[in-house]
Amino acid sequence: MVYDCLIVGGGPAGLSAALQCGALGLSALLVRGPSEDAPLGRAERVDNYLGLPGLTGAALLERFARHVDALEAAVVVRGRVLNALAYGGGFSLNVGGQIYQGRSVILATGVHRGQPYPGEERLLGRGVSYCATCDGMLYRGRAVAVVGLAQDAPEEAAFLAGLGCQVTYVYVAPEERPVALAADFRAIKAKRLEILGEERVTGLRADGQVLPCQGVFLLRDTVAPTALFPDLAIQDGHIRVSRHMETNLPGVFACGDCAGPPLQIAKAVGEGQMAAHSAGQWLRARENEIQKGDG
Repeated sequence: MVYDCLIVGGGPAGLSAALQCGALGLSALLVRGPSEDAPLGRAERVDNYLGLPGLTGAALLERFARHVDALEAAVVVRGRVLNALAYGGGFSLNVGGQIYQGRSVILATGVHRGQPYPGEERLLGRGVSYCATCDGMLYRGRAVAVVGLAQDAPEEAAFLAGLGCQVTYVYVAPEERPVALAADFRAIKAKRLEILGEERVTGLRADGQVLPCQGVFLLRDTVAPTALFPDLAIQDGHIRVSRHMETNLPGVFACGDCAGPPLQIAKAVGEGQMAAHSAGQWLRARENEIQKGDG
């Protein structure tokens, strides 16, 4: 199936965009990560969203999601978008190895925190991967390093171990060793990471210690929008958008925190509505152009 709109991100902006797509009669696919990975989901109390004070962030996010589900406004897929492709007829997203196609894209990815590690971009696809279940079979029986930056990283590391990979789990958060790790994992804590290798990955330097390996799995909450669309225009660290949430790429829209401050729920909800509205207008204009060409 080719959807009218592919929505990347399940926070307030993405859910608002999905709701508006439903209202406009647009078919939409919404890609959501784990709720516990969302910054809003970790807020103890939200008092500045109109009409719904005093809720936890998780409760507010759950209300938004239930609203979208109740109206069947979008097909919801759980996972991370690993890469995207723009082609003549539209766009495709790779979500955990599953490909979805659409005629437009709305980016509602939130704020991507952290810069690429040294060696990450150069060795992507040559030993660097963002998905254990997608690429794990390529490293069966080999030494790999898993950099855990998401809630489900231990589970993906366990998947690799089940394939026979020799897993070293690297955690960078200040918390203690993750309790969800299997007892037979080697686990180390490190803040400074560098991926080593010329043509392919040969190791990971963690706080000066070199871990020889053939694969490095960077398991983040999200992939940076510029990793999905390298030609995306960025301004002051955020996606540059027009008043109508248009990016510099035709058919690609952005909303919420990824489109710049203020980083507020009300702004995200409003921009999500506008992004879907603009996507609908763009799709109608494109259809009219095609019909004129056929005539």
